[in-house]
Amino acid sequence: MADKKQNRRNNNKNYDEDYNPRFRKQRKKVCIMCSDKNFELDYKNADQLKKFVNEKGKILPRRTTGACAKHQRDITTAVKRARHIAILPYTQN
Repeated sequence: MADKKQNRRNNNKNYDEDYNPRFRKQRKKVCIMCSDKNFELDYKNADQLKKFVNEKGKILPRRTTGACAKHQRDITTAVKRARHIAILPYTQN
């Protein structure tokens, strides 16, 4: 029985066991704020915050922005402050 399982693995077009042609390894994103020490996140700068918000007005997740956890929290608070004082819209109508 173990031999049959081994044969099935060997018949898989000589791919590595980890290889899946549907999924490619993507480069790890680097946090913008960690890499650039001069980058200042400001809730009053709408052009800067639009990078972190999609067209519907939702805050983009970490996997999309590439921000680390600490800076993603800073992004979230800045976007929420900008929404509160009507610099950014809550939703797109």
